[in-house]
Amino acid sequence: MSIKRLHSSTRMSQAVIHNGVAYLSGQVGEGDTVTAQTKDVLAKVEALLADTGSDKSKLLSATIWITDMADFAEMNAVWEAWIDPANPPARACTQAALALPKFKVEVMVTAAI
Repeated sequence: MSIKRLHSSTRMSQAVIHNGVAYLSGQVGEGDTVTAQTKDVLAKVEALLADTGSDKSKLLSATIWITDMADFAEMNAVWEAWIDPANPPARACTQAALALPKFKVEVMVTAAI
């Protein structure tokens, strides 16, 4: 059994690869708006997917946390412009308090390699 960990610290790895699947940690972004943060988050996700040898067309699932469901449509507009429309993942989105008050969106994905 082979497990590969990428961009690791003592607390966590940004990505873990096992059995042909890449598991990414939750990603948060910078910016003052949900749109800006979502764009930044998805750029980070895309870069990590590339590091694992995958890409957004191979997404299996996504979990999205937003701090206010009033921002759901704004986040979705960015998500829908970014996602591969021919290969959408299974997805959940819920409202939650995030690690720091400045964060409005967090995204965690799994993808096939």
